Amino acid sequence: MAQASLPVFHKLKTFMDTLIEDKIHLPGYPANLDKAVGITTTVPIEIIFAAGYIPIDLNNVFISDDDPYGMVDDAELNGLPRNTCAWTKGVYAAAVKTGVKKIVGVVQGDCSHTHALMDIFESEGFEVVPFEYPYKRDKNRLEEYLKSFAHKFGADFNKIDKMKKALDRIRANVHEIDRLAWQENRVNGEENHIWNVSTSDMAGDYESYEKRAVEFLNKAKSRQPIDHKLRIGYIGIPPICDDLYSFLAELRCHVVFNESQRQFSMPFTTDSLAEQYTLYTYPYDVFAKLEDIEREIERRKIDGVISYVQNFCHRPIYEKIIRNRLKVPILSLDFDKPGSLNGAMRTRIEAFSEMLKKR
Repeated sequence: MAQASLPVFHKLKTFMDTLIEDKIHLPGYPANLDKAVGITTTVPIEIIFAAGYIPIDLNNVFISDDDPYGMVDDAELNGLPRNTCAWTKGVYAAAVKTGVKKIVGVVQGDCSHTHALMDIFESEGFEVVPFEYPYKRDKNRLEEYLKSFAHKFGADFNKIDKMKKALDRIRANVHEIDRLAWQENRVNGEENHIWNVSTSDMAGDYESYEKRAVEFLNKAKSRQPIDHKLRIGYIGIPPICDDLYSFLAELRCHVVFNESQRQFSMPFTTDSLAEQYTLYTYPYDVFAKLEDIEREIERRKIDGVISYVQNFCHRPIYEKIIRNRLKVPILSLDFDKPGSLNGAMRTRIEAFSEMLKKR
């Protein structure tokens, strides 16, 4: 059951409100902390909602805070090492700041730091609920993990099935937003990023989220197409910097593909939860991701790709495979803490766009 009537303890200002044209706001998170469940990445929220809990993606809380840089500093002051991924520190700070009591950590299929982070959470009094994706895509094994996860939350399988159908309907609106971005050029890359990335928890209120998505769609459909010179694909985890999309737009580079964010929206039609989270590419090997990326590069007629890598993350190791596999120009951008693009980054992006325009 959605909790739309509850007051908010965190408003999605910078990340999910003010960036959206025409002031189409997403809801804030509810304040019922007894029912709030912090999540460290996308997990089967159908189970959490069906059990009567409210998922809160701690990544979104972190990056949409008025001072995400300060949250990283807070985490370091509380003992997290400086040479740790800023997203990890942000997740920790978000959990402390929101006051959630229960946290789901993905211990296989996400960040290599999550094991240690969950130990820290447990040592500080949080209730820790582990979830894992199979190392390789294995639908049968994933089905076992889903059953175990549902048991931990006391979720009824009939309710889970009904919740899947409801969330599939809501996600279809986000898929249409994505289509308007790449096929009709009526939604910009930043808006598409925001709507897709927020499907990880639907801002804790799926009913209100659906209403806002429909409102946004109705406005977006009547827009004039975006004037642009280049069609750009973005691959990798969501960016920690706050002005990448707006700077690309200044250069008339239209981002028509947000790889991981689109995966959060569960873009494939499925009959079961196990099938849905088996086709979801994010937790699995790089080859599954590359198949999806190659297919979308061709379908969306992408001129070049920005490959985002986060400092102190294991994912940059994949860059060698990505560069050997993809047949379009690639610009790798690495970031550390939240903030704006620096001069060197802007120069590199400008040079990349000019090279693509000459091609």
